[in-house]
Amino acid sequence: MPARLKAVIGVRGGLAKLRFDVAAARPASTQRRVLMRIISKNEDTEFGREHGFSSIRTDDDFRRRVPIQEYEGFRPYVNRIMGGEKKILTVEDPHMLTLSSGTTGEPKYIPVTPEGLKEGIGLMLQWLYRNFRDHPGFFDHACLSIVSQAIEGYTPSGIPFGSASGMIYHGMPTAVRRGYAIPHIVSNIRNYERRYFVTARLGLGKRVSYIATANPSSLVRLAEIIETEQEKLIRAICDGVLGVDLDDQPEIAAQLSARLKPDRVQARYLSNLAQKSGGLKPRECWPDLKVLACWLGGTVGTQARKLAALYGDVPIRDLGYLASEGHFTVPVDDWTPSGVVTVGSTYYEFIPEEQLGTAQQTVLSIHELETGERYGVIITTSSGLYRYEINDIVEVTGHYRKTPLLAFIRKGDDMTSITGEKMHANHVLLALEKVRGLYDFSVVDQFRVVPNYEDGRYEIYVELNEDVPRELLCAKVIPAIDQALCEVNVEYAQKRSSKRLKMPRLHLMRRGWAEANVKKAVAAGKREAQYKWQLLCPEPRAEDRAAIARTIEPMEEDS
Repeated sequence: MPARLKAVIGVRGGLAKLRFDVAAARPASTQRRVLMRIISKNEDTEFGREHGFSSIRTDDDFRRRVPIQEYEGFRPYVNRIMGGEKKILTVEDPHMLTLSSGTTGEPKYIPVTPEGLKEGIGLMLQWLYRNFRDHPGFFDHACLSIVSQAIEGYTPSGIPFGSASGMIYHGMPTAVRRGYAIPHIVSNIRNYERRYFVTARLGLGKRVSYIATANPSSLVRLAEIIETEQEKLIRAICDGVLGVDLDDQPEIAAQLSARLKPDRVQARYLSNLAQKSGGLKPRECWPDLKVLACWLGGTVGTQARKLAALYGDVPIRDLGYLASEGHFTVPVDDWTPSGVVTVGSTYYEFIPEEQLGTAQQTVLSIHELETGERYGVIITTSSGLYRYEINDIVEVTGHYRKTPLLAFIRKGDDMTSITGEKMHANHVLLALEKVRGLYDFSVVDQFRVVPNYEDGRYEIYVELNEDVPRELLCAKVIPAIDQALCEVNVEYAQKRSSKRLKMPRLHLMRRGWAEANVKKAVAAGKREAQYKWQLLCPEPRAEDRAAIARTIEPMEEDS
């Protein structure tokens, strides 16, 4: 790696770490300053005038004036921003909008201001600096990062929208971007199979010292491509070509091809590895690898456990608690999902987990959290989200200086996520309604959807009140449900296209399964009138598995 890169990270990342550590030593006063800075800067906005920002002087003023809201409360404001109106949520015009799955079938568009982008880049530079300091050789060779497309489209008024990871990747300093093994243009390849192939092709042509992507399932998928396409990959490196057809995007093919030249030495090295080991493995292809960077917490941690067998016994550093809405923690140690709360950029409030969804909720500030307890998270950001309930559950695992260490545990009620798709119960209901329009689903008595984290698919438990031909369920109904979920959840669609998620599997339940669930709850003391059927369940239940009469495998994997 160029000495300039190490100098840039040493200076900019080191300064960011210093500011971060000062803030972490004084979380309460830092949080008050962050809140007042955001409020005072944006008092002359539509939202600021409606909520009396000009007269807010304290945290209590802010809580009285501004209600806690989920995204749907902000959607009307965001729609006006997308239409070109100014000073709606922030004085600054948004730099872009990040795209995420909503709970109603409509995607969420999250504004990112220039200030918000600067904060995100600063936090990532600090993350790089901490790894540079902790892992000698971290910057000796190229970085292989897998990110989503920074710009996927434009609003009618011309505002770009896309992914948070792509935005940060594209916005890093030039010295950092020169160290990328994978240029950002690769994320614009529309076909996922080709995109992963090109990522593997370019990565295998480089010496790599760290690999980074938020979701560990992407690393598992990359390893699968390397193994299954090894002959084509080695041939492409030897010949100095991409090795895959990108005729539908010739401008990308031309830009990438211009970077390539034949490398028979590397091709011979990889060929020898494949012959010796019976196939290419990332751990052998990149012997200089110092760190893997990906999420370790929540449900995706299941996929992270597969990485040692594929990439070797290298340290894994979590990238932090990240979302389309912002960057909320910075991990400072390996092998843990815990990270230090970013108290200097986002204003936080918390609700104890046991109080979520109840009428009486105690709203806590950052300095009031207790180790070992779990909380729902409310954020106020410089990009225009005010008392935004992000529907995440986190756990306090300790403290750094005087600031809590948080680990992401799971999405909140009525939401699950296998590999970042954020499936909400509403998505399931909307998908079923779409399928009802195609088939007679009046035969369904009750159903439940459960994520299978190990297998990377959703399991659908359904009780029918009459027999339905297996062929119809296998060949028509399961694909229709899968397609409907793709239509109502953009992130599910992305994960299915990249094969990080498999097609759902259908389980036909014994007659009386749903009624037995109700009877059990009533026997345990629940009033029947208050019983709420759990449509989307975060974990499989033993009684559900025991009640399966027959399993219908999807056609794409049906034996």
